[in-house]
Amino acid sequence: MHPISKKFEELFGSGPEVIAAAPGRVNLVGEHVDFLDGFVLPFAMKDLTIAAISKNNDAVIRVASQQRSGEIFEVAVEKLEPLTGEPWTRYPIGVVWALGIKSGLNILIDGQVPLGAGLSSSAALESSVATALNHLFDLKISKPNLSLAAQRAENVYVGMPCGIMDQSVSIMAHEGFALLIDCRDLSTQDIEFNIEPAGLELLVIDTQVHHALVDGGYAQRRASCEKAVAVLGITSLRDISVEDFVARKAELDPTTYSRAFHGVSEMRRVLDGVAALKKNDFETFGKIVTQCHQSLRDNYTISCPELNVAVDTALKFGSLGSRLIGGGYGGSAISLNKKSDTEKIKEEISKAFLANNFAPPRFFTSQPSAGARLIN
Repeated sequence: MHPISKKFEELFGSGPEVIAAAPGRVNLVGEHVDFLDGFVLPFAMKDLTIAAISKNNDAVIRVASQQRSGEIFEVAVEKLEPLTGEPWTRYPIGVVWALGIKSGLNILIDGQVPLGAGLSSSAALESSVATALNHLFDLKISKPNLSLAAQRAENVYVGMPCGIMDQSVSIMAHEGFALLIDCRDLSTQDIEFNIEPAGLELLVIDTQVHHALVDGGYAQRRASCEKAVAVLGITSLRDISVEDFVARKAELDPTTYSRAFHGVSEMRRVLDGVAALKKNDFETFGKIVTQCHQSLRDNYTISCPELNVAVDTALKFGSLGSRLIGGGYGGSAISLNKKSDTEKIKEEISKAFLANNFAPPRFFTSQPSAGARLIN
């Protein structure tokens, strides 16, 4: 019996019918371009969110979390509509809504993906629920379409205009590989990311600045990119080269140009990064990772002092490449290091945070893991 089953039975009077798990993600390169029909290169973490679910006969959805002392939130099935429910419960309830399920449900969540750290705890939650419901109701929904349903839950029900990357990798990833996702058609390609034989490891630096993405910053930047598409008369920023975009700079206001330039140049960085990984050229790949941070900081303007200190310090003490990941304004950075340099980099980042009166950072490493799956 899975440990979550006992708590489920305590809360709801009987055990779950299905248990599923889905991971958070680390995005190597390709930040804030999934909603631009772009290319992204994330991998799934080992950290999981678990969803235990059963049907009930009350036409009520009941949601509880192991992290919230078992308090049960309820909403009638007939009253499901976007933004209904407590803020955190909108993620699982939104998936029920997006899949068109009309049954009463009991749902218990156990989330082990760090919250607010830029590691997509929200997509892990949505994807675990979607995977469980797909099995429980025998919906036979393909993994790409299940990803789209989870994204729709976050876009419409939660009100967060995220792209498709996080849900896709959480559902479709394979152990040992990063997942190159073409966000236009959701086609994927496994890209080996086996850095241990090269004496490398990927350090994740949680700045402990916990961001909230349901605010104006993310939506404003997405709107800037969409404005550039409209002004330039193109289908997508995917459909214009960096050179042609720069040549048409005068047609855009400075803010729109800067934000959209990040998108156009970032798509090229993803493909260049994939080419480097296929040759095991980790030095070039590291430089591309750092270029991504510079663009996110200077063009897209979503960094913060803690992230900049983490990245700058890592690079100063030997990192091959470092950048912020996720939504920005806080959360985590990654650093690709020689394994022998990692402890020194962690020590120096901690010292730099202390000198700047920042909260102490957290560190962990992660290897590419498998995507969503049933575990009972």
